[in-house]
Order: sequence, then structure tokens, then C-alpha cells
Amino acid sequence: MSTAPAEITIEMMRQSLTAAVVSDALDGLGHRRHTPAVPLRPLTVCDGVLFGRCRTTLWADMAHPDPKPYELELHAVDACQPDDILICAANGSSRSGIWGELLSTAARNRGCVGAIVDGMVRDVRQMTKMGFAVWALGTNLLDSLHRQRVIDVDVPVEVGGIEFRSGDLVIADVDGVVVVPRELEVEAIRRAWEKVYAENVTRDAIRGGMLASEAYRKYGVL
Repeated sequence: MSTAPAEITIEMMRQSLTAAVVSDALDGLGHRRHTPAVPLRPLTVCDGVLFGRCRTTLWADMAHPDPKPYELELHAVDACQPDDILICAANGSSRSGIWGELLSTAARNRGCVGAIVDGMVRDVRQMTKMGFAVWALGTNLLDSLHRQRVIDVDVPVEVGGIEFRSGDLVIADVDGVVVVPRELEVEAIRRAWEKVYAENVTRDAIRGGMLASEAYRKYGVL
């Protein structure tokens, strides 16, 4: 079994880990509720793995003129730090497209690497062209003005029944989205790193002709 490095950076995680292997590590720690029960999917970038830290925003539907349009969402974007991922908790609302090209441009300028939106987005073609990673439930071309707004930032939010907190590690790829609580992060990432190594050894053994059952008995990884 490979020993994990003393420090595993987010860039190292992007290069070596996947959402599935981190999910397995959390399962092994007894933390089995870590992926939202909603069909979030990558809409702009379908290859690679999105790794970063949550920057949470809580959204609400509205049916009256917004006295301070876009105020808190712009605050959240301007407060982003390198490797942040904007979490837009909109309770699955399809009322408007709450994330788009201009917010993506501003967020990326601050070092943000992607957005996970429990709701709808727009400007998918433009965000794809700029390579900004967005996971969402779908698309809606309507502007969020007077339809939805951010009502709080950097507070614990729920997406698909799973809690996301600012600063938590979040991983997303074509298989799904996984959030890692800060208190479990070091051990979960260490286990995920070591499992990737063990999976590589097992895969090479099977490719070399070893039966799958024999490989599992020998390496204990599937």
C-alpha cells in the first residue's frame, strides 16, 4: 500500500483523485451521506475533476421588485478566494437562470474554479467557451432579477439533503458531487489517495491475466 504524502494539495487531488474514490473513503469513515440526492450534472466542462472549497450562497424565490438587485451574489463573488467553488443553494428552483457568463467571469477573476448550482443556469455556450466549470440541474434563459436573489452568504446550506459549509472540500466530476466536512478531510483524502494506488495495482494485475476474484482476495480493492 502506498503511503500518502505528508501534504496533499488541491492541485494534487485534481490530478489523482475522483469523486467516486473520495466517496468510498468517506463511506469507510462511516460518513455515508455526502452526495446530494439531486441530479446535478456538468453543463460546461465534462472532463477532468473539479476540486475546491465551498463558498456558500443561499437563494430564495421572489415575486416583487428587488430593492437591492444582485447585492449579495456580487458580494459573494467579490469575496472569492483561489480554489473556491460557489455553492448556489436554490432548493432546486427553476424560476430563473441564477448563474451565467458575467458571474462566471467575475468569479474566475477572483480565483474561483467553478460553481455548483441547485437550480438553473444560463449562458452555457459562453461558459463552456471560457472553460468555467458549472454543475447544475438544468438551464433557464430568464434573468434572476425580481425572480430570485441571494439572501445569505457563507452560511451552512443544504443541497439535495446534504449540508455544505464554506471551507468544506467539494469534489465534482461526471459521476457526481461529493462534499467532505473539514473535520474528516485529512483522513478522507489520505484514504482516497491510498485507494487510488491500490486500485492501480489491482487493475494492472487483472490486465496481466489475474482473475478478478483472485485480485480481490490479494489486494482487497474493488
